[in-house]
Amino acid sequence: MTDTSVPTRAGATRWTCPFCLLLCDTSTVQVDASGALTLSGPGCACARRALARFTARPSTASPRVDGQDCSLDQAVAAAARLLAASRQPLFGGLGTDVSGARALYRLACKTGAISDAAEGAALMTTLRATQDRGSFFTTLAEVRTRADLLLCVGGTPVDQAPEFFERCGVGEALVPQRQVVVLGGSAADDAVLAGLRTRPGVTAASIPLHGDLFATVALLSALVAGRAVRDAPAALQSLATQLRQARYAVIVGETRRLPLQGALIVEGLHRMVNTLNRHTRAAALWLGGGNGAGTVNQVFTWLSGLPLRSRAGPLGLEHEPLCFDAQRLLDERAVDSLLWVSSFDPELAPPRTALPTVVLGHPDLAASPASVFIPVSTPGIGSPGHLFRADGSVMLPLFAIHDDGLPTLATVVDRIAGALA
Repeated sequence: MTDTSVPTRAGATRWTCPFCLLLCDTSTVQVDASGALTLSGPGCACARRALARFTARPSTASPRVDGQDCSLDQAVAAAARLLAASRQPLFGGLGTDVSGARALYRLACKTGAISDAAEGAALMTTLRATQDRGSFFTTLAEVRTRADLLLCVGGTPVDQAPEFFERCGVGEALVPQRQVVVLGGSAADDAVLAGLRTRPGVTAASIPLHGDLFATVALLSALVAGRAVRDAPAALQSLATQLRQARYAVIVGETRRLPLQGALIVEGLHRMVNTLNRHTRAAALWLGGGNGAGTVNQVFTWLSGLPLRSRAGPLGLEHEPLCFDAQRLLDERAVDSLLWVSSFDPELAPPRTALPTVVLGHPDLAASPASVFIPVSTPGIGSPGHLFRADGSVMLPLFAIHDDGLPTLATVVDRIAGALA
């Protein structure tokens, strides 16, 4: 595994950005005399906003129990007592890296906790469709070097992944002629497409929905399959032809944009990809699982064979993609304690609840109403780590910019597990 130890750093630091799904590693971070962190070279607004929450100085954040500052030992002991007294804990948020996820899995097995990400519903959308029907997936590298048609369903993904089209090589000579089509986009997406049209070899178009997204995907799937469709819009007929004629079409979507029962949309698009692969090449690229949630899902899956929304319970391993929804469990009072993890984003705060709560996260979460709060280091800022990229095929190392003096999540969770023994 790549060495990510924290060296002494001055001036510019090689950096892999942990704050979006793409894990871009083309920028450096400048540290000035005041400790302020600024991005140099290529970079996006998402990374700049995230860096503004940190300084390259040791953290002064303190653990807290019942709103009072305390030592780390006292906070760990309090968290262990809370979990030991719980009959059904819930682990939520889950903003961490690979080592943190491994530690959380061990603790979840020890306590019988149910684990679900903050955007668990979006994660489950593609997982359920894949479990039912399977799919053809792809990687960013393959999109960059081969895809000549990108179909963005529901809009462009630039809010969640600002450098997406750059990472896909849109406008580069690797694929001389590339088409970008947005199905059901907004005015903001039109502005993005206008920018793409200025790049060499790029054509871009926006097609409105015909009814809702469910109906539009069903209609497009029928057209791609060559079935007779009465009164089909000319734009959708043209899109179906483009998909069939493309050398390598990639359907891109953000699961968090999808409506309720969005797994049906994903399944319909996967079925269309299957149809295309009988005569040409096609794949799907679903973007989701930010703030480390996708990484935690990968780790839990390789350790247990099951994704999130699972637990090691009295009956063994259980996976319930609907029943183990964190918000549903809280609303129905089916759990009696909450452990919330958010190492990257202080805005990913725990839900308001009367349950005993342990928060492990960014120092700015100290103000959250928690029985126990322990500040932990952010991987890629104050400590090294590893994250999985959006396409799920590559795990990248995170290099620390400085040593923030805070324990890693893995260290804290392992200490809590040890106190439970």
